[in-house]
Amino acid sequence: MPLAEGFEEIEFATIVDVLRRADLDVTVVSLRPGPVRGAHGITMLADADWSAIDPRSFTALVLPGGQPGTRNLASDPRVLDLARRLESEGRHVAAICAAPLVLHAAGILQGRRATAFPSVRSSLTDVTVVEDESVVRDRAVTTSQGAGTAMEFALDLVAQLAGDARAAELRRVLIAG
Repeated sequence: MPLAEGFEEIEFATIVDVLRRADLDVTVVSLRPGPVRGAHGITMLADADWSAIDPRSFTALVLPGGQPGTRNLASDPRVLDLARRLESEGRHVAAICAAPLVLHAAGILQGRRATAFPSVRSSLTDVTVVEDESVVRDRAVTTSQGAGTAMEFALDLVAQLAGDARAAELRRVLIAG
C-alpha cells in the first residue's frame, strides 16, 4: 500500500488493520522518506520508503484515497507502473475513494465496471461507473466509494486474498462481536 502526502486516514488505517488481522503480509511504502501527513493532519510512518523496496516483489496493490494524496499517487510513475504490471499479470489491484483516478491514469479502468467517490466519478471516462454498490469487482480490479465503505472494501479484499471463510470470521469479530 503506497502512502502519499494527503492520504485519507480512515481508509488507510482500516484497510491495513483488517488485512493484517487476516494475516496478510502488508507493506506500507511511502513515496519519499520520513513521516507522511494525511489529509486531516494525522501523520503516519510507513514500513519503508520506495527507494528501499523492490516493486517486483509485490503481488497486489491497494490505494487509499484522499486529497491531495490521490493526485500525488497519480503523478508518481512508480505507482502507475506497478499498477499496470500487476493488472497485466492478473494480480489484485484495488483503490478506494478518489484513488480509482490513479488506476484510470494508469490506463487499467477503461472498459471496466468501477465505483469511486461521487465527486470524481465524472472523471472516469470510458468506465462503466457503478453508483449503487459500495464495492465493485471487475476481474482482479476492485474499487470502492470512500471512507464510509472502507471496512466493507477491506473485508472484500480479505475474501479475495485469504478466502471467504477468513473474511466471514473477521466480519463476525469486527462487526458483530
